[in-house]
Amino acid sequence: MAELVSFTKMHGAGNDYIYVNTDTYPLDNPEELAVRWSAPHTGIGADGLVLISRSEVADFRMRIFNADGSEAKMCGNASRCIGKYVYENKLTDKTSLTLETLSGIKELQLAVQDGIVTEVTVDMGIPTVEHDILHLGIESGLCFSGSNISVGNPHLVICTKNINEINIPLVGPELENHRFFLPDRINVEFAQVLSPTEIRMRVWERGSGITMACGTGACATAVACNVLKKTERKVKVHMDGGTLTIHWDEASGKVFMTGDAVRVFEGIIVV
Repeated sequence: MAELVSFTKMHGAGNDYIYVNTDTYPLDNPEELAVRWSAPHTGIGADGLVLISRSEVADFRMRIFNADGSEAKMCGNASRCIGKYVYENKLTDKTSLTLETLSGIKELQLAVQDGIVTEVTVDMGIPTVEHDILHLGIESGLCFSGSNISVGNPHLVICTKNINEINIPLVGPELENHRFFLPDRINVEFAQVLSPTEIRMRVWERGSGITMACGTGACATAVACNVLKKTERKVKVHMDGGTLTIHWDEASGKVFMTGDAVRVFEGIIVV
């Protein structure tokens, strides 16, 4: 018999995922379901599938699957949405939470007004600057220079004078699958510095393609631009779906990401 699963569609800065509480609705094949449910015309439509459960080492656990079924280690936008989900669904009354991910335990601070989570700050940990500058040629004949930054997952941040001149559908997949980053592939951010405290960013996400936003990508972009002495340590990163505030704290070395979390709709789908 077909089984019915309740889900919640949520987004953070336009980065949208399907959220399922697997303590209530266990899913045996999330890789397959992520592909089927993320499809925009024949499924729910999303950047991927996020599973929420209790954790033995933190308050809650997150698993995240991209639209192509591949499992990601971390997602900053999804982390914020989980904070909103567990609080507003009364799974916790705590406004300071810990979240188990494949890239370690993350700390969430919830801002709450009248029982509603208005924004969430995530301690993203200490970033790793793998390479200040890489020079990469791709199959289409173009060459790019970018910074390789890890914020729980890998990113290539490319600074450009005019972000609108980048053909992201063309160069995004070529950079994602560049031989230098195989076999794991990489997320790619294109960044235009607007001022010492503001950056415009667009993203090609590994396994999902162009998305409205990427939380870890915004963090990696802020770090890369500061390392290259283009911006200050606290910046606003403007993406297609919204804006995040990123603070690379000098004292602790940690990156803190603050932004919204929005519940779009609830639904029931057949497994």
